[in-house]
Amino acid sequence: MNEDLIKRQLLSALSQARAGSSDFDLNPEITLPEGRKLRAAAVLIAVVSGDEPQIILTKRASGMKHHPGQIAFPGGKVDATDIDARAAALREAHEEIGLPSEQVEILGQLPDHETVTGFTVTPFVGLVHGDFEPVSEPGEVSEVFQVPLSHVLNMDCYRIEYRRWQGRRRFYFTVPWGPYYVWGATARMLRNLAGGKDEN
Repeated sequence: MNEDLIKRQLLSALSQARAGSSDFDLNPEITLPEGRKLRAAAVLIAVVSGDEPQIILTKRASGMKHHPGQIAFPGGKVDATDIDARAAALREAHEEIGLPSEQVEILGQLPDHETVTGFTVTPFVGLVHGDFEPVSEPGEVSEVFQVPLSHVLNMDCYRIEYRRWQGRRRFYFTVPWGPYYVWGATARMLRNLAGGKDEN
Protein backbone atom coordinates (compact mmCIF):
# COMPACT_ATOMS: atom_id res chain seq x y z
CA MET A 1 0.00 0.00 0.00
CA ASN A 2 1.49 3.37 -0.94
CA GLU A 3 1.89 6.18 1.56
CA ASP A 4 -0.94 8.30 0.14
CA LEU A 5 -3.43 5.48 0.71
CA ILE A 6 -2.10 4.85 4.21
CA LYS A 7 -2.34 8.55 5.01
CA ARG A 8 -5.94 8.70 3.82
CA GLN A 9 -6.80 5.62 5.89
CA LEU A 10 -5.26 7.12 9.03
CA LEU A 11 -6.86 10.54 8.52
CA SER A 12 -10.22 8.83 8.12
CA ALA A 13 -9.66 6.88 11.34
CA LEU A 14 -8.63 10.05 13.18
CA SER A 15 -11.75 11.86 12.01
CA GLN A 16 -13.94 9.15 13.59
CA ALA A 17 -12.18 8.97 16.95
CA ARG A 18 -14.56 9.44 19.87
CA ALA A 19 -14.16 11.66 22.93
CA GLY A 20 -11.47 11.11 25.54
CA SER A 21 -11.04 7.67 27.07
CA SER A 22 -9.84 6.24 30.35
CA ASP A 23 -8.64 3.06 32.04
CA PHE A 24 -11.96 3.24 33.93
CA ASP A 25 -14.24 3.16 30.86
CA LEU A 26 -15.45 -0.36 31.57
CA ASN A 27 -15.59 0.14 35.33
CA PRO A 28 -18.14 2.89 36.02
CA GLU A 29 -18.59 1.76 39.63
CA ILE A 30 -15.07 3.00 40.48
CA THR A 31 -15.28 6.47 41.96
CA LEU A 32 -12.35 8.68 41.04
CA PRO A 33 -11.12 11.09 43.74
CA GLU A 34 -12.13 14.73 43.38
CA GLY A 35 -9.34 17.16 42.57
CA ARG A 36 -6.92 14.43 41.52
CA LYS A 37 -3.81 15.77 39.79
CA LEU A 38 -2.86 14.10 36.53
CA ARG A 39 0.59 14.28 34.97
CA ALA A 40 0.90 15.04 31.26
CA ALA A 41 2.32 12.35 28.99
CA ALA A 42 2.41 11.70 25.25
CA VAL A 43 2.86 8.68 23.00
CA LEU A 44 3.52 8.15 19.32
CA ILE A 45 1.39 5.74 17.32
CA ALA A 46 3.97 5.34 14.58
CA VAL A 47 2.86 3.69 11.33
CA VAL A 48 5.44 2.18 8.99
CA SER A 49 4.42 1.98 5.33
CA GLY A 50 4.85 -1.05 3.08
CA ASP A 51 2.72 -3.72 1.43
CA GLU A 52 1.12 -4.21 4.86
CA PRO A 53 1.28 -1.03 6.99
CA GLN A 54 2.46 -1.73 10.55
CA ILE A 55 2.21 0.02 13.92
CA ILE A 56 5.33 0.09 16.08
CA LEU A 57 4.91 -1.17 19.64
CA THR A 58 7.36 -1.81 22.43
CA LYS A 59 7.64 -4.12 25.39
CA ARG A 60 8.62 -2.08 28.41
CA ALA A 61 11.68 -3.12 30.40
CA SER A 62 10.97 -5.09 33.56
CA GLY A 63 12.70 -2.49 35.73
CA MET A 64 10.41 0.39 34.76
CA LYS A 65 8.50 2.14 37.56
CA HIS A 66 5.21 2.29 35.64
CA HIS A 67 3.76 -0.68 33.70
CA PRO A 68 6.92 -2.86 33.65
CA GLY A 69 6.88 -5.60 31.02
CA GLN A 70 3.72 -4.31 29.38
CA ILE A 71 3.13 -3.51 25.72
CA ALA A 72 3.17 0.22 25.01
CA PHE A 73 3.70 2.88 22.39
CA PRO A 74 6.96 4.83 22.44
CA GLY A 75 6.32 7.75 24.78
CA GLY A 76 6.46 9.13 28.27
CA LYS A 77 6.08 12.17 30.49
CA VAL A 78 6.00 15.67 29.03
CA ASP A 79 9.13 17.37 30.36
CA ALA A 80 9.54 21.05 31.14
CA THR A 81 12.00 21.26 28.24
CA ASP A 82 9.40 20.01 25.73
CA ILE A 83 7.61 22.71 23.71
CA ASP A 84 4.40 20.68 23.87
CA ALA A 85 3.03 17.13 24.05
CA ARG A 86 3.79 16.51 20.38
CA ALA A 87 7.45 17.38 20.94
CA ALA A 88 7.49 15.03 23.93
CA ALA A 89 6.08 12.13 21.88
CA LEU A 90 8.71 12.63 19.17
CA ARG A 91 11.53 13.03 21.70
CA GLU A 92 10.52 9.88 23.56
CA ALA A 93 10.26 7.88 20.32
CA HIS A 94 13.79 8.94 19.43
CA GLU A 95 15.11 8.09 22.90
CA GLU A 96 13.31 4.77 23.26
CA ILE A 97 13.53 3.24 19.76
CA GLY A 98 15.92 5.54 17.85
CA LEU A 99 13.24 6.95 15.53
CA PRO A 100 14.46 10.28 14.07
CA SER A 101 11.81 13.00 14.43
CA GLU A 102 12.44 14.22 10.89
CA GLN A 103 11.21 10.87 9.54
CA VAL A 104 7.81 11.23 11.20
CA GLU A 105 4.89 13.09 9.66
CA ILE A 106 2.35 13.77 12.42
CA LEU A 107 -1.14 13.37 10.92
CA GLY A 108 -3.14 14.24 14.01
CA GLN A 109 -3.90 13.22 17.55
CA LEU A 110 -6.46 11.13 19.35
CA PRO A 111 -8.39 12.42 22.37
CA ASP A 112 -6.52 12.20 25.66
CA HIS A 113 -6.55 8.98 27.67
CA GLU A 114 -6.44 8.89 31.48
CA THR A 115 -4.49 6.03 33.05
CA VAL A 116 -4.97 4.33 36.38
CA THR A 117 -1.42 5.44 37.28
CA GLY A 118 -2.39 9.13 37.12
CA PHE A 119 -1.35 10.27 33.66
CA THR A 120 -3.25 12.12 30.96
CA VAL A 121 -1.80 10.65 27.78
CA THR A 122 -2.05 12.43 24.42
CA PRO A 123 -1.64 9.94 21.54
CA PHE A 124 -0.18 11.31 18.28
CA VAL A 125 -0.51 9.38 15.03
CA GLY A 126 2.46 9.66 12.70
CA LEU A 127 3.53 8.16 9.39
CA VAL A 128 7.17 7.05 9.24
CA HIS A 129 8.87 7.97 5.96
CA GLY A 130 11.84 6.04 4.61
CA ASP A 131 13.65 3.04 6.04
CA PHE A 132 13.85 2.70 9.79
CA GLU A 133 15.70 0.14 11.90
CA PRO A 134 14.71 0.35 15.60
CA VAL A 135 17.42 0.72 18.23
CA SER A 136 15.89 0.16 21.66
CA GLU A 137 17.01 1.93 24.83
CA PRO A 138 17.67 -1.10 27.08
CA GLY A 139 16.79 0.69 30.31
CA GLU A 140 13.27 1.39 29.04
CA VAL A 141 12.52 -1.03 26.20
CA SER A 142 13.18 -4.76 26.12
CA GLU A 143 11.71 -5.35 22.65
CA VAL A 144 10.41 -3.45 19.62
CA PHE A 145 7.92 -5.16 17.30
CA GLN A 146 5.22 -4.35 14.77
CA VAL A 147 1.52 -5.15 14.46
CA PRO A 148 -0.44 -4.85 11.18
CA LEU A 149 -2.52 -1.68 11.03
CA SER A 150 -5.38 -3.76 9.60
CA HIS A 151 -5.41 -5.87 12.77
CA VAL A 152 -5.83 -2.96 15.19
CA LEU A 153 -8.41 -1.23 12.96
CA ASN A 154 -10.55 -4.38 12.96
CA MET A 155 -13.07 -4.12 15.81
CA ASP A 156 -13.56 -7.91 15.75
CA CYS A 157 -10.01 -8.30 17.11
CA TYR A 158 -10.85 -6.62 20.42
CA ARG A 159 -12.00 -8.46 23.54
CA ILE A 160 -13.02 -7.45 27.04
CA GLU A 161 -11.21 -9.30 29.84
CA TYR A 162 -10.63 -8.69 33.53
CA ARG A 163 -8.28 -9.24 36.43
CA ARG A 164 -8.41 -8.57 40.17
CA TRP A 165 -7.42 -5.04 41.14
CA GLN A 166 -7.78 -3.55 44.61
CA GLY A 167 -10.03 -6.42 45.63
CA ARG A 168 -12.47 -6.22 42.73
CA ARG A 169 -12.75 -7.16 39.09
CA ARG A 170 -11.31 -4.54 36.76
CA PHE A 171 -12.40 -4.91 33.13
CA TYR A 172 -10.26 -3.74 30.21
CA PHE A 173 -9.87 -4.09 26.45
CA THR A 174 -7.34 -6.37 24.79
CA VAL A 175 -6.19 -6.75 21.18
CA PRO A 176 -3.70 -9.65 21.23
CA TRP A 177 -1.27 -10.21 18.38
CA GLY A 178 0.70 -13.45 18.18
CA PRO A 179 2.65 -13.86 21.43
CA TYR A 180 1.98 -10.26 22.47
CA TYR A 181 -0.75 -9.47 24.97
CA VAL A 182 -1.78 -5.93 24.10
CA TRP A 183 -4.14 -4.65 26.79
CA GLY A 184 -5.12 -1.75 29.03
CA ALA A 185 -4.33 1.81 27.96
CA THR A 186 -2.53 0.72 24.77
CA ALA A 187 -5.44 -1.41 23.59
CA ARG A 188 -7.92 1.31 24.58
CA MET A 189 -6.13 3.96 22.52
CA LEU A 190 -5.86 1.61 19.54
CA ARG A 191 -9.56 0.86 19.85
CA ASN A 192 -10.23 4.58 19.82
CA LEU A 193 -8.26 4.81 16.57
CA ALA A 194 -10.47 2.02 15.22
CA GLY A 195 -13.53 4.10 16.04
CA GLY A 196 -14.75 2.01 18.94
CA LYS A 197 -17.37 3.33 21.33
CA ASP A 198 -17.79 2.60 25.03
CA GLU A 199 -19.62 -0.57 26.03
CA ASN A 200 -20.62 0.41 29.55
